Amino acid sequence: MPRSLTQSTLIHIRFSECDPLNIVWHGNYVKYFEDGREDFGRANDFSYLQIYTENGLSIPLVHLEIDYKRPVSFGETIRVETTLVDDPAAKIVFEYKIFNSKDEVLCTGKTIQAFVHLERKELQITMPDFFEAWKNKYLK
Repeated sequence: MPRSLTQSTLIHIRFSECDPLNIVWHGNYVKYFEDGREDFGRANDFSYLQIYTENGLSIPLVHLEIDYKRPVSFGETIRVETTLVDDPAAKIVFEYKIFNSKDEVLCTGKTIQAFVHLERKELQITMPDFFEAWKNKYLK
C-alpha cells in the first residue's frame, strides 16, 4: 500500500462562488483543491514558496481529474481532504475528497504536479533530493 499523508481544510462557500441557481460553479472546485494543497503545505513544511525559494523549482499542474457527486450551495461549509500519495516518479500526486457537513462526498479528484527548473525551464526527470528527504520524514 502506498504511503500517504492527509490534511483537512474547512471552506465556507461564498456567494460569489455560486451560479444563478445557487450552486457552486464547477470551476471553483479547482480552487478548493488548491486551498487544500496550500493548507497541506503549511501544515507539513511543504509550501510552494519553499520549493521555489529553497530549491529553484516550480511545480505546475500537469494533470487534473474531477468527479462531481453532489451540489453545494452558498452558506454551506465544506471539508476538503487533501492526500499526498507517494509515487516513485519525480512528481507530486494529490487526491481529494470534498465533504459537506453531513459527511456526504460532494466531489473527488486528483492532481499531478511536475518539477520544473525555473532558470532552465526544463522538467526535472529524477526525484529531487529535497522531496525524497521530505517523503522519508513525513509519509507513513
